[in-house]
Amino acid sequence: MTLFKKLLFFLIALVFNSALTYSATQDSTLVFKNENNILKIENGISIFRDPAKSLTIHEVIGRKFEYLNQKVPNLGITSDKIWVKFTVDNQSLAENLMLVVAQPAIDSITLYRLDNHKLYASSKLGKFKAFHARLVNNPNYIFPVTIAKNKKETFYISISSTDQIQLPISLGTPRVVLVNDNSKNILFGIYAGIIIIMILYNLFISFTVKDPSYIYYIIYIFFVGLTQATFQGYAFKFLWPDSPWLAINSSFLVPFFSGITTALFLKRFLQTKIHTPKLHIGIDLFVFFYFIALGVWISGAHTTSIKCLQTLALFGSLYFLYVANVIRRKGSRPALFFLVAYTIFLLCVVIFVLRNFNLIEYNLFTSYILEIGSVIQITLLSFALADKINVYRKDKEQSQEQALKISKENERLIREQNIELEIQVNKRTEELQNSNLTLNLTLKELKEAQSQLVDAEKMAGLGQLTAGIAHEINNPINFVTSNIKPLGLDINDLYDVIQKYEEIDPDRDIREQISAIDRFKKQIDIDFIKTEINSLLSGIGEGAKRTAEIIRSLKNFSRLDESDTKPVDLNEGLESTLVLLRSTVPPYIKIVKDLQPIPLVECLPGKINQVFMNLITNALHALKVKENPAEEEYIYITTSSVADHVIISIKDTGSGMTDEIKQKIFEPFFTTKQVGEGTGLGLSIVFSIIEKHKGHIDVVTKVNLGTEFIITLPLNIQ
Repeated sequence: MTLFKKLLFFLIALVFNSALTYSATQDSTLVFKNENNILKIENGISIFRDPAKSLTIHEVIGRKFEYLNQKVPNLGITSDKIWVKFTVDNQSLAENLMLVVAQPAIDSITLYRLDNHKLYASSKLGKFKAFHARLVNNPNYIFPVTIAKNKKETFYISISSTDQIQLPISLGTPRVVLVNDNSKNILFGIYAGIIIIMILYNLFISFTVKDPSYIYYIIYIFFVGLTQATFQGYAFKFLWPDSPWLAINSSFLVPFFSGITTALFLKRFLQTKIHTPKLHIGIDLFVFFYFIALGVWISGAHTTSIKCLQTLALFGSLYFLYVANVIRRKGSRPALFFLVAYTIFLLCVVIFVLRNFNLIEYNLFTSYILEIGSVIQITLLSFALADKINVYRKDKEQSQEQALKISKENERLIREQNIELEIQVNKRTEELQNSNLTLNLTLKELKEAQSQLVDAEKMAGLGQLTAGIAHEINNPINFVTSNIKPLGLDINDLYDVIQKYEEIDPDRDIREQISAIDRFKKQIDIDFIKTEINSLLSGIGEGAKRTAEIIRSLKNFSRLDESDTKPVDLNEGLESTLVLLRSTVPPYIKIVKDLQPIPLVECLPGKINQVFMNLITNALHALKVKENPAEEEYIYITTSSVADHVIISIKDTGSGMTDEIKQKIFEPFFTTKQVGEGTGLGLSIVFSIIEKHKGHIDVVTKVNLGTEFIITLPLNIQ
């Protein structure tokens, strides 16, 4: 908020600047007569500007100073180094005096004394030094000086500052100066106490009403007080006495944060986003330009950045007044409080500026006019926040009364609606009961249809399995039947040989009869018959063996006599399935098996064999319908075990599937086969069987690269 002081001061300075004229060099000696009073160094000051900041005191002494006809010198914001010259004639009884420059915002100040053309040692002070390096423990710059009785002494003061250069200079004895300083300390202590009390009070209220506006206001009050403490020098003395960096930069940073918190508090307090959305954007723009000024400060252009900050604060304060007035016209009580508080503070700023230009007397009241204005402003805004509680209470009472009326009206409507609702519920209940009967009938029909479709899938699989078994059994049976007839002929020939031996007459020539039999044996080729009989018997045995193998595989596959889970070797189930499907495998399709030793798996063997049958049959179908098949196509069947799971992989080199088809293959009735070739339930049944065994099935497929089904089953279904 103190920024507004400095900005209005800057604006009015532009108006009065033309009226400030420097007369020709004029030497006016100031007379110190009474040691019980303070001598104000007024109307006796000459100045010299050093834009290059390069001249030494010896070079400046010989330069032409210009007399400044002002009670309190006001040199505005300048990057020049200012030299001040004045002469004091001590006609009092005191010799040990104190020279006070009551402007703590000055960055650097150096005092030189000239007596009888002799230059005395300088005293250099400023924010570049820690506070304890001061000659006197005081926020103002105080130089102890000695002026002999009835002697004149000329003082030169060099001043550099990025802030407003305003020089209320005074001279007095240590006792009078310190008494006067104690009065100022007490007044500022009262001001600081008010600020702290307001912060604590609003903090307590914020915990009670849970309104975030109080938090913004507390931060706002803190920076208002910190701004006054900074420009009065108390912040350097008490808050950061060992940090010259903060002392120098606080003249910008503290007003910067003061302006930002003012904007944030204004937005929250007046609810600008709700009441004036367009003007709300202007406040955000103000904050944005504040950060640009911060960037200018960081770049090193301190004087320019302070002028920018003050200009922004000036126009921002006027804009804030305009926003508050617009919202006030809409009937907002907080806006009225804000407008009054802000106007009072700006009036105090105008009084402060008029005092600086000596249009109003410089006294204790006018020197603390900003503190007075800020206290009044903070108090009024606290009243405004307290008034919001009353407004909230009134609104709450009105809303409760309105809610009661609405509640009674709702109660009446509910009674009426309950009667209508009961009628509608009864009507709807009757409709739902009828719908429920229809749905139950439909569900029953769907279950019957599903059962028929599953039976159809089983019959289709059974038909395929029966055809394969018939073909497999027919081959060895044909082999047996085709060997029976030649075996019978050979046996008949052997019977003939035996009969001839039985017909041998002992009374006749035995030798002749044996020779006849030998000739007959050669005629029928008895050696060939022996060999042929062995061959035919071997073929019949092989056919019987193959038939027995098929019957065993069929029994192992079906497991019709087993309805409970039991530990099973899945490799055996795969082998049995392949035996039954052997007749359906074309010559160009090669089945490659890599069946590793795996633990026994607790499962329903018949169901798991049905899974193998469906997946291998699908792989065969994918290879049979493949466009442009290779000379040799493959089905890879592998088994392995990992931890407490068994993994079965069935992979083909078929055409693969797209991602769209892959997402649907386990859906009931979905099939890629031609009409009449499948029911679309095969993989759905596979998925159901694997799920019941607490396993899972994964599909890896890519168009033109084939498909792999990976089944993972736990060793123990429990």
